[in-house]
Amino acid sequence: MTIKPSDLHTIPLFRGISDERLRELLSAFKKASHPKGTVLFRPGDVPSTFVLLVKGEVAVEEEGASRFVVRPVAPIGELGSVTGIPRSTTATATSEVEILSMPVADLLGFFEKNADTGFAFYKNLLGVVSDKVRRDRRRMDDMRGNIIRTQKAMKSMREMVLAAQETELSKPIFEQLEDLIGNNRRANYRVSPTAAYAAKVRLDDGQLLNVVEVSQGYLKLDSTSDRLTKDKSYWAGVLVLPTDEILVSGSITREGADGVVVKLDTLVDEFKAKLDDYTTKLQLLDFVV
Repeated sequence: MTIKPSDLHTIPLFRGISDERLRELLSAFKKASHPKGTVLFRPGDVPSTFVLLVKGEVAVEEEGASRFVVRPVAPIGELGSVTGIPRSTTATATSEVEILSMPVADLLGFFEKNADTGFAFYKNLLGVVSDKVRRDRRRMDDMRGNIIRTQKAMKSMREMVLAAQETELSKPIFEQLEDLIGNNRRANYRVSPTAAYAAKVRLDDGQLLNVVEVSQGYLKLDSTSDRLTKDKSYWAGVLVLPTDEILVSGSITREGADGVVVKLDTLVDEFKAKLDDYTTKLQLLDFVV
């Protein structure tokens, strides 16, 4: 399939760029064909090329669930490519596809060499990122609102159970509501660090353990309990973030083949703010494909 400069005008990253520059840019892309079922990238892959889909369809999935379908002419995972953030999704050809690709370094070099075109490109890039952040914030606000309403409803039900005449069901219902209220607290919502924005725990002997999940109230570590402590009721270490270190302590609540879960003691305000900043950035990175 032959791509014309005008075909790129529908792509937000290339809006406002002249046909002459886009024609020059297109000449630098390499064309390739792939059969149905080809996996273009997987979670953890570090992107090094900018890819345009010019024929066929590509499904983008996360943990087996479809997020969206890419159809021509469109980039595939453009923000991940430009930023170098490891992939968090899987892109699979659902039909025979044709793609155009270019090393990201060459793409950025092209725009840096052509200042007028580069200004338009980076302005468009900022707009795309801002739009994704705005949509993410709305989604997170909706989720936060649902959590708050659910918490209030469950607390109201708990009070109704306490006020009502006791029956055989009163105790199990009350205990179930208590568990749900506790698990629904914001501190329990965990996010997974990425390879490019990893978190680790440093033990007293200097060992560094990978953090699999993190929240304000819990850590999940790629380890076993006997490596952490002899007493599961108390553990302490240093949470090593990309830009900060935080002293943490807590108790081991669960251990399995997928790691050890530590319930954290209450953090001091300074450390709580740093951890909150880190988890918020991780949540935003989840939406960069």
